[in-house]
Amino acid sequence: MGTLWLITSYLACLARPRVRVLLRDSDEGALSLEWIVIAVLLVAAATVAGALFTSAISHEAGKLP
Repeated sequence: MGTLWLITSYLACLARPRVRVLLRDSDEGALSLEWIVIAVLLVAAATVAGALFTSAISHEAGKLP
């Protein structure tokens, strides 16, 4: 859970200035929206991968004597 939190907070720190630019009425925010979408997709992929890895490790740990 610590790694997921670290990744999420890092991406939030990256997205925060871009969101500020996006909320201003300027053309600079167009690229920011793309980065926000990419960040959300990366967090979703990390969450799914974490769940799969946790499940696989728990399954294999059950086989240990």
